[in-house]
Amino acid sequence: MSETQRHSYDVVVIGAGGAGLRAAIEARQQGRRTAIVSKSLFGKAHTVMAEGGAAAALGNVNPQDSWQVHLRDTIRGGKFLNDPRMAELHAKEAPDRILELEYWGALFDRTADGRISQRNFGGHEYARLAHVGDRTGLEMIRTLQQRVVQLQQADAAEFGDPEAMIRVFAETTVTELLKDGDRIAGAFGYLRESGDFVVFEAPAVVLATGGIGKSFKVTSNSWEYTGDGHALALRAGATLLNMEFVQFHPTGMVWPPSVKGILVTESVRGDGGVLRNAEGKRFMFDYVPDVFRSQYAATEEEADGWYTDPDRHRRPPELLPRDEVARAINNEVKEGRGSPHGGVFLDIASRLAPDEIIRRLPSMHHQFRELADVDITAEPMEVGPTCHYVMGGVEVDADTGAAVVPGLFAAGEVSGGMHGSNRLGGNSLSDLLVFGRRCGLGAARYLDGLTARPAVSDAAVAAAARTAEAPLGRTAGESPYVLHQEIQQTMNDLVGIIRRGPEIEQAIEALDKLRDRIAGVRAAGGRVYNPGWHLALDLRSMLLVSQAVARSALEREESRGGHTRDDFPAMSPQWRRTNLVARLAGDRIELRRQELPALRPDLLALFDRAELAKYLTEEEMAQIPAPAGARVTETAEGTSGTARGRDGDDGEEAGR
Repeated sequence: MSETQRHSYDVVVIGAGGAGLRAAIEARQQGRRTAIVSKSLFGKAHTVMAEGGAAAALGNVNPQDSWQVHLRDTIRGGKFLNDPRMAELHAKEAPDRILELEYWGALFDRTADGRISQRNFGGHEYARLAHVGDRTGLEMIRTLQQRVVQLQQADAAEFGDPEAMIRVFAETTVTELLKDGDRIAGAFGYLRESGDFVVFEAPAVVLATGGIGKSFKVTSNSWEYTGDGHALALRAGATLLNMEFVQFHPTGMVWPPSVKGILVTESVRGDGGVLRNAEGKRFMFDYVPDVFRSQYAATEEEADGWYTDPDRHRRPPELLPRDEVARAINNEVKEGRGSPHGGVFLDIASRLAPDEIIRRLPSMHHQFRELADVDITAEPMEVGPTCHYVMGGVEVDADTGAAVVPGLFAAGEVSGGMHGSNRLGGNSLSDLLVFGRRCGLGAARYLDGLTARPAVSDAAVAAAARTAEAPLGRTAGESPYVLHQEIQQTMNDLVGIIRRGPEIEQAIEALDKLRDRIAGVRAAGGRVYNPGWHLALDLRSMLLVSQAVARSALEREESRGGHTRDDFPAMSPQWRRTNLVARLAGDRIELRRQELPALRPDLLALFDRAELAKYLTEEEMAQIPAPAGARVTETAEGTSGTARGRDGDDGEEAGR
């Protein structure tokens, strides 16, 4: 076995999805030597599974759209628990990030007059998602990768070496962050093919590792999503925010079993698809919450009219935020009105002509035809909720992406705050671009303020190597596959889409017992491409994030967004301003409560007072000034008001 490889960079980005690539590009454009570390093959990022589009208030389809309306939709979807600054930055900067992507070569679908086309999605008032058929994430990754190649070509011309300033390390897993005192000094990992250890010496590390879905039995997430970034941050001393909020996407494949959970893009519903139960009833009309009644149709006639005349009709209930749709499907199945394989039916065949379905949804047509032997142009799909996204993540500064540990940054799904208690579809891709860029810029500026470069100690490297090799050196111990199944079953059964206090307590007890068993896990064989060893190391991460989710779920005694407590079924105004912050104390997760920053009066003025009264306490309501005229007011007919305008500096930043 070869010696440990060592590399020195200014910025190391862990993760090669949309957030990681955009962060790395920005760091490189700021003149910093940058490494991109990808757990899987370069180009196989989970971003490619975000198919429907990227949300940005370009106003190309409906000129009434603006960053203010986008922000309002985002906060409404997040049930008012979003970090206000993050939501504002995202809404303002998303248009520029989409246009920048187009400038770099992204081939978006076009309107009749040649502008970027935008489609409808759940929770968005206007058609807002820039898209490339139903392969938007793939186009984003392709474009960002090509931008990396362009930069490497420039470096080859200037330095004679295409990897002089930016280099990709594919199929490389990071197992530990290295520190010098309280500051980040680098990262330790291994090459998955050979098992060789590798050290990245760098004063700034950006986490862009995605989510935690492989801790659940039914998930749309692929094998990489084991919560690595969340766990790395915890072990380095950083904090996680609101880990109880796990989004179950309402439409994953339910048949055949081998593909259960694979995502069915929300653009199927955005393009007119409807949900029906086993009785053929379009059931979503029965599940519109009171807070949304003024915005969503009460009859099929009104809902269908919205697609052709949105100014006169309210939105179809299939386009409610994802948490609402997922709970509705779950209830239909629970009450015996589900499809033969435990889901419901998603019907686009009766809504669009076959050639139009294939044109708009080529990936979905191919996916169901090849994997389930279903022709979606002629018959409905069977779909059901699947663990898809975690709103909780590393606690970061909104402007820079900086965590509480100096030198550590996070962007994308691994970071927390932006989406509150529930993410709107399409906000993920624009989130990756906005905060990926801000992380790269924040890391570069952090380096400007350093007076001395932190050093990686030999002792820290040796300790990380011992921890990584430990499963291979044991002669006794349980199989990592058995332990992984137990984590998944525990989370699926006891901390799933509907939660109850006693069941969460059972989960916490089961996870605590798994801690010692995972600490003694055994992996047979050596370090050369050994999937059992890889999983044994991933178990550390999955256990930590599962404990954080369970303990946070038990602590929050209300139902909000992606967190539904059957024993506390209502949202509580007292909990709305409360963030749950998790940290690692020894080998256990500890929680503390932290007040959420208040929304500015001008942002509160975007909402109708009657709606705010459903979320805010009486004391908060009393502090809201009377509207000064620039507000957006929901009516049954649509949206009116003057807060849509792009004015001043903010308008110049957002509008094109």
